[in-house]
Amino acid sequence: MRVRRISIKNFRGIRDLEWQPSDGLNCLVGPGDSGKSTIIDALDWCLGARRSVPVTDADFFELKVNEPIVIECILGDLNDSLKNLEAYGAFLRGLASDGSLEDEPGNGLETVLVLQLMIESDLAGQWRLISPRAEDLGQTRGLSWGDRVSLAPTRIGTFANQHLGWQRGSLLNLLADERANAAAELAEAARQARESFGDSAGEQLAQTLEITNETAKELGIGIGHEVRAMLDAHAVNFSGGTIAIHDSNGVPLRKLGMGSSRLLVAGLQRRIAERSSVALVDEVEIGLEPHRIAKFLTALGAKQARPPMQVFMTTHSPIVLRELRSQQLSLVRASGEHFVIPAGDTDDVQAALRSSPEGFLGLHVLICEGATEVGLIRGLDLFFSDRNRPTFQAAGGVALDAGGVSRIYRKALPFANLAYHAAVLRDDDVQPDAGAEEMFEEATGTVFAWTKNWAFEDELFDCLSGNGIDEMWDFLIKTHGEAKLVQHLRSANNGPVDLEALFDDPDEDDRSLLAAASKKGGWLKRIDIMEDAAHRVVGPDLADMKKDFTEVIEGIYAWAGAGDE
Repeated sequence: MRVRRISIKNFRGIRDLEWQPSDGLNCLVGPGDSGKSTIIDALDWCLGARRSVPVTDADFFELKVNEPIVIECILGDLNDSLKNLEAYGAFLRGLASDGSLEDEPGNGLETVLVLQLMIESDLAGQWRLISPRAEDLGQTRGLSWGDRVSLAPTRIGTFANQHLGWQRGSLLNLLADERANAAAELAEAARQARESFGDSAGEQLAQTLEITNETAKELGIGIGHEVRAMLDAHAVNFSGGTIAIHDSNGVPLRKLGMGSSRLLVAGLQRRIAERSSVALVDEVEIGLEPHRIAKFLTALGAKQARPPMQVFMTTHSPIVLRELRSQQLSLVRASGEHFVIPAGDTDDVQAALRSSPEGFLGLHVLICEGATEVGLIRGLDLFFSDRNRPTFQAAGGVALDAGGVSRIYRKALPFANLAYHAAVLRDDDVQPDAGAEEMFEEATGTVFAWTKNWAFEDELFDCLSGNGIDEMWDFLIKTHGEAKLVQHLRSANNGPVDLEALFDDPDEDDRSLLAAASKKGGWLKRIDIMEDAAHRVVGPDLADMKKDFTEVIEGIYAWAGAGDE
């Protein structure tokens, strides 16, 4: 089964949302409180095998309990049970390739069911199939309990160890058509020894144990030489739920760390994709180191051309995004109404995802010509933070290094085209492609540039106060050493330099020489060096600097909503 479309109305922070996910992995990305986790929960509530939902008045949009929560999922790729005419004939509908929904199946249409969850002010959830044709016939019904169980998605949450025993709803029950005849034997085993039951359970659950063994070893999870099915000492009821997976030393796998249990469950989910084809994962990176994140995503089918299952996940980790393809990314936006934008699969978007995944996690994306400007923004943020003033980062700003003016719009355009609040900060000594800059501005991008024909260093040394020049020189001596700096000054001057005269009330020519030497020697070209210089020198000197510099900085911070309050 695949979710072809989901619509959500009046649920938590979402007033109205409609989204057509892909058949494979759908990674939801957006700023905080944009509704990513709400979408995951909506899928779980609508599709899960449950008789009630943990709803409160706070789950209604703006607490308006008189407006019902309505979650609808159009379900396609149905198995024969769900296309049974006797059970669901009047409720089967047709979905066209353009996304339009017909009342009846037909040629060229995919046969689908529309499942709705409605929650009104009495807080009682009602699940039913939606079909105008059935309504005309006076028929109403929901899915059978057996079909709801078969459709239920697997929620791989923060703690996934509920799937490592044979209790109701566990993945282990879906790995193979085998069950342990537990009742009498478990009672005897509990009285005599856990080991004795483990031997007989191992025979009854051999296939499931073999699959679990293989999966754990593939994913590098430490279980000893093999897992075993033994009586779980913490259980009190003698039933199938009393049986749990243990490692070779008899320790229940529910004692695995958070990351290991999530990783193992993801691997098991892939093994049962034909039986349980939808997985839900909120904050995929929790509990996983970078190399295990890659394994986790691989286990979910992220690297396969033909995905084995449909996955809905959220993340705030650039490490996760770097492992994905751009077409697996869905951008959640909330500007009055909620909507989801597919990132697409163009070369430029993929390149941006590989080189600057953190940009896709920001609210305001500032694409800088080089590392110097990135360091400048970071350092000023440190300065403002020290003084409890609004910062670019706190406003959701992310500064990215474009790696030069020739690449700046190749990196910036994808963000503008994907409805990010995007801006460029560039030098003006070398001009970018005029057509690309025009396209960026037409896509509502904002351009910040230093004074005409000047690079950053020209602007900086022209605008620093006299005291700021002295402080910058002292900082650069501590960073690079005076001998190297003097060498660069001589090279830029084509001859010796009188340092005392240079720093005694520096005039326009003196400042121009300092800028030329800085560019030639790369004094501030590293992010960490410029960050420190901005924090210790530029920030404290802002009040005395020329407006040509400060107006650009104020414009950037105001653009990001981080201006002075």
